[in-house]
Amino acid sequence: MTERRVARLGKSLTALATLAFLAACGGGDTLALEDTAPDAIYQQAELALAQGDPEDAARLFAEVERLYPYSDFAKRGLIMQAFAYHRNRDYENARAAAQRFIDFYPADEDAAYAQYLLALSYYDQIDQVGRDQGLTFQALQSLRTVIEQYPDSEYARSSILKFDLAFDHLAAKEMEIGRYYLKRKHYPAAINRFRAVVEEFQTTTHTPEALMRLVEAYLSLGLTEEAQTAGAILGYNFQSSPFYDDAYRQLTGRGLSPEAKGSGWLVDIYRRTVRGSWL
Repeated sequence: MTERRVARLGKSLTALATLAFLAACGGGDTLALEDTAPDAIYQQAELALAQGDPEDAARLFAEVERLYPYSDFAKRGLIMQAFAYHRNRDYENARAAAQRFIDFYPADEDAAYAQYLLALSYYDQIDQVGRDQGLTFQALQSLRTVIEQYPDSEYARSSILKFDLAFDHLAAKEMEIGRYYLKRKHYPAAINRFRAVVEEFQTTTHTPEALMRLVEAYLSLGLTEEAQTAGAILGYNFQSSPFYDDAYRQLTGRGLSPEAKGSGWLVDIYRRTVRGSWL
């Protein structure tokens, strides 16, 4: 959420209102919240955000929702809870607050932002490639919801960009595992990983390397037709890639050339490539 978005969602605090509020707090002491109007608690939460304390802000926004559950401030406090939790990197609570907003106010103008926050709370937890990728899948699902349900919102473009990055991240995970198996000469296991990239993640940046690694793995197993076909697909789509140069050298070093041969899943992909329906 941008600072501009925070200002639009919340009631802007003027310097006079801030001074008056601080005086009411007795120079900064916490208000007895049960006896405080919702707008005053809301302002205190905004002030906590402005002072760089998102944890306290989230607590206060939650108090608005708890004490005045049917007020307009409760609705505003709920979306701001999600924002404050996310800013504090408390992603689990950010997701819970965002999901509650979506459940309670599905037609509200801020439902798109709530869904975007929900997606961000997964996306921002995507860790190094070597870690478990469950959160990446959840980020993709949530980002897709923003893209499909709110295509005209201000969050759609950002969601598309993040979706592509998360998708590429999953392909990178497959490549890492495939290289691990290839290095240890577990060729069938490596082929399965590289095949997944070629079939399921063909629009990512990892496809050229996956095809080159397939050439390498199939040659190691003596499956020359499959290796040649993988090389042909690589040459057709990525002839200027250094991965094609590597695959070409591997093939020609054995007296082979990149061309579609035999049958199987790679030949099917080659045929689709020639027809222009792949990549």
